[in-house]
Amino acid sequence: MMHWFEGPLAAFDTETTGVDVEEDRIVSAALVVQDTAGGRTRVTRWLVNPGVPVPAGATEIHGLTDDHLQRRGRWPAPVVEEIARALAEQCATGRPLVVMNAPFDLTLLDRELRRHRASSLSRYLQNSPLCVLDPRVLDKHLDRYRKGRRTLSDLCALYGVALEEAHDAAADAAASMELVRAVGRRFSGRLEQLTPAELHTLQAVWHAAQARGLTAWFARSGTPEVVDPAWPLRPELRTAA
Repeated sequence: MMHWFEGPLAAFDTETTGVDVEEDRIVSAALVVQDTAGGRTRVTRWLVNPGVPVPAGATEIHGLTDDHLQRRGRWPAPVVEEIARALAEQCATGRPLVVMNAPFDLTLLDRELRRHRASSLSRYLQNSPLCVLDPRVLDKHLDRYRKGRRTLSDLCALYGVALEEAHDAAADAAASMELVRAVGRRFSGRLEQLTPAELHTLQAVWHAAQARGLTAWFARSGTPEVVDPAWPLRPELRTAA
C-alpha cells in the first residue's frame, strides 16, 4: 500500500517584498504538482508587479528588482485570483498542499486577495477545504528537542533534500515537497497510519502549542513578542492596506 507521503502532493511558495503579512506584497509565486514520489513535476509560475517599491533587502534575498518586475511582472489582481483558483483546484482533487511556514504564505495570499479582489482565500476554497502539510510544523513536533534553526535550507540539509536555487519560488516549493516526503519516511512509524486530513487537524494543535512555547521563551528572554498560534491561515485582524 502506498503511504500518503509517497503519493500525490502539491506545493506552494511565494517570494515577497518583506515579512509583514498585513502590509507586504507577493512578487512571485509557484505551484508544483507531483503525482507520486520521484515522478515528473508540473510547475506553474507567477511573476507580479506589486505596484510598490521592492526594498533592497528583499531584492538581495530573491533577486527580483523593481525594473525586472515592472517589465515582466503582471498586475496583482488577476494573478492572485489565478493562484487562489489553482490552489482550490488542487484541494478539490483531494491533493494535500505542502506549504513551508504556511501561516506566512497563505495569510499573505489571503491579504492580497482582500486588497485586490475584495475577496478572501476562504471564499475560493469554500467547497474544497484546505489540507495542508507544513514541514516546519511536522519536523518541530516530531523532533522537538533537536537544537538549531528550522529554516527551509536547514531542514533540507538535515533530511538530505536538494535545494539548488533557494528563494526561487518554484525551487523552494519543490524542495518543501521533497522535505515532507523525507519527514514522512523518517517518521513513518508515527505518520503512516494518519491521513493527510488528520495530520492537518493535528498540525493546527501542534503549531498552537509551539507558538505558546516560543512566546513563553521570548518572555523569559525579556522580549515582548507574541507568536500567533493560528495555523495554517491567520484570521483577519484589520483591513489590508
